[in-house]
Amino acid sequence: MTCTEFLAQLDEMLDQDAAIPLRADLQQHLENCEHCEITLSTTRKTIEIYRSHELYVLPDDLRERLHKAILAKCRKC
Repeated sequence: MTCTEFLAQLDEMLDQDAAIPLRADLQQHLENCEHCEITLSTTRKTIEIYRSHELYVLPDDLRERLHKAILAKCRKC
């Protein structure tokens, strides 16, 4: 299984809807691919944060840097 194939099946992996043979292939890929393991872990964490409705207060310096980066990106479009 390639990373592209894994990512195409990511929602089934997260929802645990994948058939057992496919799930085994996905798990085997994860054991050999740190990039996809990080992607899966990060996606799960993002979903958890979204579902918990937790608000995170950003430090002022980080908020300002993020704002500037977003504005700079928007100006390029």
